[in-house]
Amino acid sequence: MSLARQVLILQLAVLAVVIVAAAGLAILDARHDSDQATRRQVTGIAVSLAVAESTKAALLSPDPTAVLQPETEQIRKATGMDFIVVMAPDRTRYTHTNTDQIGKAFSGNIDRALHGETFTETYTGSLGPSIRSVTPVYAGDKLVGLVSAGVTRERIGAQVAQGLPAIIGVAAAGLAGAAVGSFLLSRRLRRQTLGMAPAELRTLYEHHDAVLHSIGEGLVVFGNRASDPADVVNDEARRLLDLPDGDVRRADLPDSLRELPSGTVRGEMHVTPTRVLVVNQDPVEWEGRSIGSVLTIRDRTELQGVLGELDSIRGFAESLRSQAHESANRLHTVITMVELGRYDAAVEFATAELALSQNLIDRLMASVHEPALAALLLGKVNQAAERGVELTVSDDTALESPHPLTTHEAVTLIGNLLDNATDVALQSDDKWVEVTVQQTDSQLLVRVADSGPGMSPEAFERATGRGYSTKSDHRGLGLALIVQLVARHDGAIRAEQAPAAVAVTIPRPRAERSTS
Repeated sequence: MSLARQVLILQLAVLAVVIVAAAGLAILDARHDSDQATRRQVTGIAVSLAVAESTKAALLSPDPTAVLQPETEQIRKATGMDFIVVMAPDRTRYTHTNTDQIGKAFSGNIDRALHGETFTETYTGSLGPSIRSVTPVYAGDKLVGLVSAGVTRERIGAQVAQGLPAIIGVAAAGLAGAAVGSFLLSRRLRRQTLGMAPAELRTLYEHHDAVLHSIGEGLVVFGNRASDPADVVNDEARRLLDLPDGDVRRADLPDSLRELPSGTVRGEMHVTPTRVLVVNQDPVEWEGRSIGSVLTIRDRTELQGVLGELDSIRGFAESLRSQAHESANRLHTVITMVELGRYDAAVEFATAELALSQNLIDRLMASVHEPALAALLLGKVNQAAERGVELTVSDDTALESPHPLTTHEAVTLIGNLLDNATDVALQSDDKWVEVTVQQTDSQLLVRVADSGPGMSPEAFERATGRGYSTKSDHRGLGLALIVQLVARHDGAIRAEQAPAAVAVTIPRPRAERSTS
């Protein structure tokens, strides 16, 4: 059976037992209350008769029955008693409901009454089981008789039975209400569990849990309330986002992920302090109602590094293509001048262009001893020139080695700074960029200035925040990647104005300082 049906049957069984038990206890309580009320009633009537002066006078008269029988019968009928017996101290009855019993001995206990005590008891007499009260009658200090008033169990049972329909009705209404509530709860539970049995739910949970923790993508499932912890966080998500064990809330995610919109997100690039991540988000709906969102995360760190190297190689290739194209144009110009007989002009044109290009190459190779960085700078100069930006390498540039950065990290750092500066310079009238790379005994300095308007500290903080990019080529992460690299080496990055510039300093380890 499904979980919902099992819960329904169990609830109905428990409720039926509880309600039947409650009804039984209510009947017992009603009977107890009725007995107590009867005891108080018979005692009151017996005592009232015993203290009446007319009763004392009748007992002292020659014929007590003639006086007391009509009076006690009238009182019995008025009060609902089954019998009122007035008797002599020797048990001889003077009155009785059944006149045949008058003159006969009273059956029951009177010893306590003979000693002056009023008491009640349950006793089976001539009319059957009854609750009776016996009290003495005194004329002065002399015991002149006894009065007993009682109600049979049959009458008490009939009185209790009159209240049974109400008790049974309340119990039936309670059982019906409980059944309806249990049915509604069962239907809701069936809808929430999709009508599956407990074994099926357990198997489904075990399989899903195994799948969620074994997939290669990070998975985080949130409900609609931002303050609630995530419903699901698999192992890969904790690794990629550096999340601790225990509950995870949106506030525990990296800054950019906390601010994701509530709708669908596709292929956004996010940079954390240690990784580059691809993030997707899908809202989760059930029966047309939003119940949360699913966040999937893939690691793109290594791929981003490969893409960075590919971009560098592509830049070198573009630079070579541009230089080849320029060289062809210059060669055609020289050939044409020779054909026209302008030999001196051809020599002057060829040597001037060669001297300018060779001068830049010689200066870079002399000041930058890392071939990859020298090639990067030369390529960026040519790329910027193609885009109409004058990129210059400052005269005080000097670099023996990119340490403590690796060559790849240095290419990433300088290449991204130059790309960002070139993009900004294109928006100004005077399009120029200047780069400075210096290595001192204590630090590595990279400074890139441009003709742009610069950024305020607030704008720079937003730009360097570990954010995300929705660009199709995923190239909106330059500054974020730089910040990640700088933080990894305990460096610093700052924005300058007048002129606008971004400066990065990377401290050198003490061991390198001592060797240098």
